[in-house]
Amino acid sequence: MEEKAYIHPTSCVDQPCSIGGGTRVWHFCHIMQGATIGRDCNLGQNVMVGRGVSIGNRCKIQNNVSVYEGVVCEDEVFVGPSVVFTNVINPRSFIERKHEFRPTTVRRGATIGANATLVCGVEIGSYAFVGAGAVVTRDVPPYALIVGNPAVQLGWVCECGNRIEPAEGDACTCPACGKRFAMRDGRVGLID
Repeated sequence: MEEKAYIHPTSCVDQPCSIGGGTRVWHFCHIMQGATIGRDCNLGQNVMVGRGVSIGNRCKIQNNVSVYEGVVCEDEVFVGPSVVFTNVINPRSFIERKHEFRPTTVRRGATIGANATLVCGVEIGSYAFVGAGAVVTRDVPPYALIVGNPAVQLGWVCECGNRIEPAEGDACTCPACGKRFAMRDGRVGLID
């Protein structure tokens, strides 16, 4: 029998929405109508999940994060404390631009460090690592390590989160977990 989701009594869950078994929704969260949250997720204190947002399985959304309409987080995504998502590129309080939302996609296994800001319309590649405080203004390739404001690529990371040193045309092995990677045309991928 599948474990039920735990929702703290101080949280507000608008119906209809979907929250998978084993997911934990902590203090003062707000899950809006039409949101989908997968199994075995953890939403820390004061998380808001907007209308139509999709969060995959085994994701961790830390305290004080608003996941606005237009954001998709695939499975096993980590979103650090106080990360900022956006969905309008040129907001004005006196002009409604809900029809101009730009989608943001965070691919499987990616990490977004504390206090990072993602300008809407970007894609964070699988297993990419966005450093704390980074301001992401463009797409991030899979396995890339990016830092700074605006964010720039500093190197590459393994699926386990440790640094790897691939070179074009050569294989490399993660010193921490032993997974093997290759770089082709400036993109890093796992070797089966």
